[in-house]
Amino acid sequence: MLTLKGKSVFRGIAIGSLALFHRHAVATAPRTVTDSGAEIARFRTARQASLVQLQELYDKALEKVGEEQAAVFEVHQMMLDDDEYIEAVETKIRDGNLNAEAAVDRAAQEFAALFRNMDDDYMKARAADVLDISHRVLVKLCGGQAIDYGQYDGVILAADDLAPSETLQLDTDKILGFVTSGGSTNSHTAILARTLGIAAVVGTGTQLPNDVDGHTAIIDGTTGMVYLDPDETTLARLQAAKMSLDAQQAALEEVRGLPSVTRDGRRIHVYANIGSPDDLPQAQAHDAEGIGLFRSEFLYLGKNDYPTEEEQFQAYKRTAEALDGKLAVIRTLDIGADKKVDYFGLHDEENPALGLRAIRLCLTRPALFKTQLRALCRASAFGNLAVMFPMIISVAEVRRCKALLAEVRHELDAEGQAYDPDMAVGIMIETPAAAILSDELAKEVDFFSIGSNDLTQYTLAIDRQQTQLDDFFDPHHPAVLRLLAQTIANGHKAGIWVGICGELGADLSLTETFLRMGVDELSVSPPSILPLRAKIRSLDLSQGCRK
Repeated sequence: MLTLKGKSVFRGIAIGSLALFHRHAVATAPRTVTDSGAEIARFRTARQASLVQLQELYDKALEKVGEEQAAVFEVHQMMLDDDEYIEAVETKIRDGNLNAEAAVDRAAQEFAALFRNMDDDYMKARAADVLDISHRVLVKLCGGQAIDYGQYDGVILAADDLAPSETLQLDTDKILGFVTSGGSTNSHTAILARTLGIAAVVGTGTQLPNDVDGHTAIIDGTTGMVYLDPDETTLARLQAAKMSLDAQQAALEEVRGLPSVTRDGRRIHVYANIGSPDDLPQAQAHDAEGIGLFRSEFLYLGKNDYPTEEEQFQAYKRTAEALDGKLAVIRTLDIGADKKVDYFGLHDEENPALGLRAIRLCLTRPALFKTQLRALCRASAFGNLAVMFPMIISVAEVRRCKALLAEVRHELDAEGQAYDPDMAVGIMIETPAAAILSDELAKEVDFFSIGSNDLTQYTLAIDRQQTQLDDFFDPHHPAVLRLLAQTIANGHKAGIWVGICGELGADLSLTETFLRMGVDELSVSPPSILPLRAKIRSLDLSQGCRK
């Protein structure tokens, strides 16, 4: 029996046959060509065919996992359309009399190295994207057909890592689990596994040999362990554990449609986090009571220009109407840090997580901000919308946001445009500054939503994208929990409700702690909704704190 240890990204157990993920081999050896024009034409044809394929993949992914996950294919299209990338390949062909395959490979390696050497973790991750799009072009140049992703049926899939485009092309209904030697808990494979509820362990650090293909494997997502060729004792133990987990999952259906109420009558709202209206069916399928976080920046990502007021209005209106009176909290634009968009023209920053992002960007570009606020206000006439400002650190910032919102409402009044004058206004508590000042901030708004991911990052001074620091990144740190408790208490003193919309909201080991702090709402990824509701309904807060 071979035992591997990695990082669990979904608390599930998978038992089945192991399948190694095989990519197409491509020939990239350099050759001297006599007709550079013909090679450039070959490259252009392959690039165009790849763009068509990426559009097809985007449409499929949009239907399957929603806009937030599908956006990677739009990004890949933009990269393939990038003038610098195209010019780099064609210059190598033209000036070096090089065959198209070698030119694409060399350009890809140069761009990947450029990205890897950048300080920003988001930009470093683009190295994998440029290699991914280039491999797609190389497959076309070499006459290869698309990988038969349908061959991976009823198996545990093992790979060094999986590119976003690869994970989204797999029929995940037929994949039992993922094991990767590389990657992190923030990788696309990990995010997709959590979204779809598939057992996965990443970052084992072990490249599996070809001769294990087809062998029995077990993923234990509760511990981060992977077993190859398990002995009878291990197999029996984990089969029993899997039956218990499966029974727990089936039992979750019993709480579908029921209120999220503790045994002693305390009511909590359990909402979903989404990235676009296309994610609403998944949220509704998991029985969300509303939307606690609509990440509006995904309307801006993967595009060549700013979305218009009308485009945004339609997205927010569609959300409001689909929820039929249930609350949807729209977070205003949070671009910057790990989310970059070329057409924003943002300068490189040595420390982007502490730079021009979120509300700071919006307040320095009021016209951009007001376009979004106009769309939001107009959509509020069609349902129960709330607006939420991210990355707040001061009362002055909140007042500036509210002043711009008042300007927008005045303009809409003058134009005779309908909107909800009572639309709730809230802020995200994501910084220690906001948590410490929460008593003053609470006087300015209708609600707080605590972004635990960033609050943890800034409180502990640890970059949450930095995988080498995973052992130090402790969301349960007493300082983080103390700031949460302080924020909730201050919100309640001012008579406003307080929610949590970061990953901690789905941490069942903290649910009772949060409820005893007095939290009113928890907003989580859709697959976490029913387990969270079941946990809430199992608690009796009148009985004293459980040890």
